[in-house]
Amino acid sequence: MPQPFHLAIPVHDLDQARQFYGELLGFEEGRSSEHWIDYNCFGHQLVVHLDEVMQPQAANTSSVDGHGVPIPHFGVVLDMQQWRGLAEHLTKHRVEFVIEPYIRFEGKPGEQATMFFNDPSGNALEFKGFNNMDDLFKK
Repeated sequence: MPQPFHLAIPVHDLDQARQFYGELLGFEEGRSSEHWIDYNCFGHQLVVHLDEVMQPQAANTSSVDGHGVPIPHFGVVLDMQQWRGLAEHLTKHRVEFVIEPYIRFEGKPGEQATMFFNDPSGNALEFKGFNNMDDLFKK
């Protein structure tokens, strides 16, 4: 497994972040204070930091496969079974997708599933799924 990454992002409300990342996404909470919360994001360290004056903003986009992909965004690459489970879970909980779950490069090298959605503070997330992790960087 690659080395875990550490990513710190701003949120405008820690209670909303706790509900979204902890309850909806099921990320285990680690250390926390009244100003930040650590989460185990599929083995990576995601830290949400309170920025009370932060206002959710519309993301810039880049055209990919005819979709407006939000820039910046972050997420995790999952195996296809995990990805499908997450997509079903988010759909069941009526998460509003920026880009609905779909398959890119179907039947080609690098075939992958992807979906985009925002957290309550407007941070864009992308989760990808691969049948074969060796295809991650295939051209």
